[in-house]
Amino acid sequence: CVYARGLEVRLMRLDGTGSAFDHHEGLGWIEDAAGVRYLFHCAELLDGSRDVAVGAKVTFEGAVRFGHQEAARIEKR
Repeated sequence: CVYARGLEVRLMRLDGTGSAFDHHEGLGWIEDAAGVRYLFHCAELLDGSRDVAVGAKVTFEGAVRFGHQEAARIEKR
């Protein structure tokens, strides 16, 4: 499933693991099972929390924004 909204293209939901997070910047990385890394901002966490622990399991939508691969609509499992 691929759909576009403005300058954003979203892909299907994926499973991943938190691989890094910078609390000061509010930015982190999620890695999927294939080893692809997706940047995310803490505002994409659907539970209202502000971080993802390294090693935490999540589901997310892969998104391409302004030419960069990112994680969107992140849910902790």
